[in-house]
Amino acid sequence: MADNYDDYSREQLLRLLRERDRRPRFGLVWERDEIDHDLSVNNDFVALDWDAELSCGDGPQRNLIIEGDNFDALRTLRMTHAGRVKCIYIDPPYNTGNRDFIYNDRFVDKEDSYRHSKWLEFMYRRLELAKELLREDGVIFVSIDDNEVFHLGLLMEQIFGDAGSVATFIWKRRTTPDSRNLNGVSGDHEYVLCYQNGAGFRMRGRAKDLSKYTNPDGDPLGPWMSDNLTGLANAQQRPNLHYQIVHPETGLRYPPHASRGWIYGPERMAELVKMNRILWPKKPDGRPRLKRYVTDMKSAETGYSTVLDAPGNVEATKELGGMLGTKIFSFPKPVGLIAQLIEQATGPDDIVLDFFAGSGTTAHAVLKINSEDGGRRRFILISNTEAMIETPDKNLCRDVCAERVRRVIAGYDDQKGQGVAGLGGGFAYLRCRRIPAATVFRGIEHAQVWTALQLIHDMALTPYQTGLPMQAAEGARGLVIYLPKLTEAVLDALQTAMHATGQAVVYSWQPALLAQRLTDPRLAFEPIPAFLVHRFGARSSAAKRGRP
Repeated sequence: MADNYDDYSREQLLRLLRERDRRPRFGLVWERDEIDHDLSVNNDFVALDWDAELSCGDGPQRNLIIEGDNFDALRTLRMTHAGRVKCIYIDPPYNTGNRDFIYNDRFVDKEDSYRHSKWLEFMYRRLELAKELLREDGVIFVSIDDNEVFHLGLLMEQIFGDAGSVATFIWKRRTTPDSRNLNGVSGDHEYVLCYQNGAGFRMRGRAKDLSKYTNPDGDPLGPWMSDNLTGLANAQQRPNLHYQIVHPETGLRYPPHASRGWIYGPERMAELVKMNRILWPKKPDGRPRLKRYVTDMKSAETGYSTVLDAPGNVEATKELGGMLGTKIFSFPKPVGLIAQLIEQATGPDDIVLDFFAGSGTTAHAVLKINSEDGGRRRFILISNTEAMIETPDKNLCRDVCAERVRRVIAGYDDQKGQGVAGLGGGFAYLRCRRIPAATVFRGIEHAQVWTALQLIHDMALTPYQTGLPMQAAEGARGLVIYLPKLTEAVLDALQTAMHATGQAVVYSWQPALLAQRLTDPRLAFEPIPAFLVHRFGARSSAAKRGRP
């Protein structure tokens, strides 16, 4: 086909080249222009409202359960938690076509010709934001099944890069084969895709069994075990491994087996003999063996298997049913599955995020691990109400997710009436509220400002106190102060507070006037709400970038 490049202007050619540069050379492309625009993508500022009645526990809260569209919640968390989350686990809709995936307030069925494109667009927007929340050494686990696993893998590589892939794990969800599939295949397993944000992430693995290592002879090198000295190599394959070992005291010679040579060559074997690391047989027809020490191990852990050893769906359903009833939530993930992934990926003070929180299993797993190792891991759960026109009062976040976590924390009686001890802890229950960008300066509330500032400064949450002249809390780098109004009484209270602190950042609606009145070098001033609007962005980066 003939081209007409000669007729193009310089500007047209540059535009064409830029468009080509933006197109992925290899990867996933979907019909973004042909599907309905994702209604979740908007320019609104998203604030968080604290619901004290639905929150759990006394005192400042480090854990969060956020009710709302997860795209909204992720944009707010990008303002408050960017680069701070160590581990994300999500169990998104699998897009089976069986009323499991809602796009623009409608279920997507199997006959929808843009079914996969809608799912990819939905996931792309959210995974882009999720990546911004991860630390440089952060990791994300995504559960999925055969319906979208191959599309998801390409999407994850598009977002995290091909070097970001850590592993694809397999979880056996079903123990009894299912014969209902038209092809006669029983789908007994699911996948967990694992991607790292930067480089160098490593699963810890499982501790090796050291029970065979003892020290009966008081060896100063520590515990040891008797190990084999031969390997699968015949004389034709490895002639250098077929020789006689000579006992230095008795002179007895020990030839190798015809089909199995020694695992070391003559020089290395001679060194081991001098080091008294050869266990000589007591009988003439015995075989020499190696004295292998615990310290010889390169690692105290085994490699982490891609086949996950965890309970299946039946056990998970029973587990949740014992707390809330068997019919309240379909196909929950077992605590044991998520707990082992979080345990492998986090340290005792890390943050774990789940923005498809469902029944709250991720929070249950975090609390369980903390109770076992004394850790202080924190969870952030995001869950929607899943209310529809026909079920306007449905609230999955409030009635299932938060209620389950509340019972795990406080303890409960199972369906048999047996008491289950609580694991302790607490959470703040927050709701997303959209505020149109044009009305943020007059629409945002003081309580929403104070909640956002505490999260930005990584402080445990406390509710806004309406009767106080200022809100103040100690952050990692000094005092954080919010001044709703500027009066003489407020100035006096601020000066009093400064006597006992080294430095402070003061957020105010009148920062210029405040800076004129107070010249203390320990004070830094930030404008509200401009500071929050700037951090949030006039619109989400996902909406700005448009096409991948």
